[in-house]
Amino acid sequence: MEKDSSRLETWPLQLTMLFMGLHARVRSDSPQVPFGEASSADADEILEWLTSDECQGLDDAGLVEGLARRLRIAGLGLDCLGLHLHTLHPETVGRSAVWSPDGRVEIQDRAHGFNITDNSTWSLLDRGEWVVVPRDDPRAAAGVLHDLFTRCNLSELVLVPLMGAFEHVGGAAFGTQRAAGFTPDELATVRRIVPALRTACEVRAVRRREANLLDTYVGSLTGQRILAGDIRRAKLESLDAALMLCDMRDFTGLSDQLPETRVLELLNIYFDQIVPPIVDAGGEILKFMGDGLLAIFRIEDRPRAETCAMALEAAKEALALMAGLAETRRGRSLPTPDLDIALHVGHVNYGNVGADARLDFTVIGPAVNEASRIERLCDELGRHLVMSQSFARAADASRHELVSLGRHRLRGVREETELFGLAS
Repeated sequence: MEKDSSRLETWPLQLTMLFMGLHARVRSDSPQVPFGEASSADADEILEWLTSDECQGLDDAGLVEGLARRLRIAGLGLDCLGLHLHTLHPETVGRSAVWSPDGRVEIQDRAHGFNITDNSTWSLLDRGEWVVVPRDDPRAAAGVLHDLFTRCNLSELVLVPLMGAFEHVGGAAFGTQRAAGFTPDELATVRRIVPALRTACEVRAVRRREANLLDTYVGSLTGQRILAGDIRRAKLESLDAALMLCDMRDFTGLSDQLPETRVLELLNIYFDQIVPPIVDAGGEILKFMGDGLLAIFRIEDRPRAETCAMALEAAKEALALMAGLAETRRGRSLPTPDLDIALHVGHVNYGNVGADARLDFTVIGPAVNEASRIERLCDELGRHLVMSQSFARAADASRHELVSLGRHRLRGVREETELFGLAS
C-alpha cells in the first residue's frame, strides 16, 4: 500500500493548535541551554551522530542513552525516551528500550500479541501519524503507556512512527514531566532528527532480522558462518563431533490415525522436549527431517570425553522429558510418540552441499551414515537410546553405567560394531 507522504511532511493541524502560544519553562537542571531553544547547530550535531560509525556500533541501550543525553544537552525537556523496534522472530514481535533521567535503560523483548497501546492509537502510528498523549488522556492509563507515565512521572508523551523505506520499522516515544508539555520548537527539533533516527533503527532491524532468521532456520553457529560469507558450494570444514540422530517411532502410523492439524501439534510438542536439552548442552541442530532431527556437538575447545558426556546427558534429559510428556498425555487418552536416539562420534565434513544456487549447510561422511544405521536398530533392540562403541568409550561407559547390546553389522559397514545402551 502506498504511504501518504503528506502526513509525514506536514504537522497535523491538531498538534499545531495544541502547542500554539505555549512557552517553554526553564528547569533548574537544564544541561546547557534553556528548554525549547535548541539551535540548528544542536540538531545538526545530533544528526551527524545518528549517522556516524560510533552510533552504528552501539547496542540498543547505547543508542537510546546516547540520543537522550544529546537531546537534553540540546535543551529539550526530555524525561523519557523509548524505542520499540519490530523484529521477525518466532517468539517475539519486537524489542523495547526505555531511557529514564536516572540514566537507566531497560531492555525488554515483547512477545507476540504485545501492543504499545490501544488499537486506535496503534492504527494511527501504522499510518505514519504522530500521536500526543497527555497525562489525562484515557490511553495514558493502560498498558505500556501507563508504565512509562508512572515510571518517569510524565505529563505528556509523544509517540512517533518510524517508517522505513519499505516498512514500519517501529516507533519512538518522547516524554516530558513539564505540565505544559513540549514546545513547538522542541517538537520541531525532534521532527528534524526523526528521519536519521529511523534510518539508524532500520539498519539495526535489518541486522537483527538476518541474525534471527538464520538462527531460527539453520542455527546460530551456521548462521554466523553464512553472514561471514561462507556461502560457496563444496567449501567444507573437517571436524570431529559427537552426532545425535533423533526420530519418532511409528510416526507414519500416528499420521494415518490423526488429522493433519493434530499431527503438526504433536510434532511441535515432541520437538519442544528434545531441542532445549541439546541446545543447553552446547549442541547445534543442523536440520529437522520430518519427525527427526540431526544435531552435532563439536569437539573443539572441550575434550572429546566431556563433549560426548554432555551429548549423552542431553539425550537422557530428552528421554526423561518425553517420558513425562507420555505420562501426561496417557492420562488424557492422547496418543504419545516414542523417541529413539542414536549417538555416535567421528570425523565429519561440515559445509555447503547442493546445487549452484540452492545450498544446504550440513554434515556428510561415513560417521553420519553410521549414526543413521544405529538409529534404525533402536526398535529392533527394544531400546530408545543406542550408541556406538566409540561414543560409549569416549563418554566413559563405566561412569555412565552403560551396557553392551552385542555386536551388530550396520548396513554399508564392512565390520561388525559393538553397540551400547543405558543399564537402567
